[in-house]
Amino acid sequence: MLAAGCRADCNGCTHRALSAPASEAQKAAWLARALSPWRDVLAPIRGVRGAARLGYRERVTLTAQWAAGEAHGEWRIGLVRRDEVIDIRDCPVHSRRVRQSLAALLRVLPSAAHFPLAFYVQAGAQITLVLKTATPPDGAWLDAVTVQALRRAGVEGLWLQLYPCAGRRLFHKNGWRLLWGQPHSEDAAGMRYGPSAFQQLIPVLYGQSVDAAQAFLAPHAQARVVDLYCGSGRTLRRWQQAGARVLGVEIGAEAVACAAHNAPAAVVLRGPCAQRLPQVRDWVAATADGERLLYVNPPRTGLEAEVSAWVCAEYRPQRMAYLSCSAGTLARDLRRLCAAGYGVERLLPYDFFPQTRHVECLALLRREV
Repeated sequence: MLAAGCRADCNGCTHRALSAPASEAQKAAWLARALSPWRDVLAPIRGVRGAARLGYRERVTLTAQWAAGEAHGEWRIGLVRRDEVIDIRDCPVHSRRVRQSLAALLRVLPSAAHFPLAFYVQAGAQITLVLKTATPPDGAWLDAVTVQALRRAGVEGLWLQLYPCAGRRLFHKNGWRLLWGQPHSEDAAGMRYGPSAFQQLIPVLYGQSVDAAQAFLAPHAQARVVDLYCGSGRTLRRWQQAGARVLGVEIGAEAVACAAHNAPAAVVLRGPCAQRLPQVRDWVAATADGERLLYVNPPRTGLEAEVSAWVCAEYRPQRMAYLSCSAGTLARDLRRLCAAGYGVERLLPYDFFPQTRHVECLALLRREV
């Protein structure tokens, strides 16, 4: 049975008609198949129940499409299906802040002829309107009533991203304009983030995953922690607070700046992890001897081949925690690591995306040889 507000023609949440136990059972079966060599150390999925399975999505990227009507047109905002945008502004998976923000803006946004909106992006309290143009539009539409509505919704910054090629990529390094508010916000943990921030959903589950990684890695004052794909620095701060010497690598300029603020004692390098290996090697060589620890949270493609080779042949951490959003690439990387002398002690799955087929898994590995 669909939750109230779900559209029958939206295929965004493939498990939305399943109960929590049924959805988690399907995910557990998939993990058991994909990670079959390590099935004996695969824990039950940790998820949330009841109302917590709805209203959790604070990070959204939605396509915009102008629908012209006989009297006047309107914006549709949502997911593309057969070249048509299915409007999901009232999706029950969106947080209250996202739903209220959409309602406030869609009442006043100009038509596509004057405002070529391509995407609506919201990261918590920061909103970005991505326009397929390099020319700034007239901003008279943003009135005081709308600003007050955004404030009530919990919005703190409203941006334009002027990008004529929007679609091939979401953002460009240029073309950012702050229409109203402040350029950064802080989440419930006091972590600074900006408009293009990646955010793990279901904070209570993400917190559990970080707790589990910290308990296993056990960073301390004599340890070195390399944190690859470190985002805005939530985990960097954890290792830093435990007294370890910390280095992080992240590709996004905004995330790197936020990570440097959130974990000021850490060294943070900007760029693809594979391209920053020379600097990582220099840092490892320059730091004093001590336990080598590794935390990685890569994209769906998993560890780059060069990174995997460096971990297995050069850095060789005593312990490693690997948070994965793809069981397929996790299995590939675990096979490489196990062949290099690592043992998988525990696989901890987390249901960060209720109502969907996606599941994340934290792998805890120890060097055996």
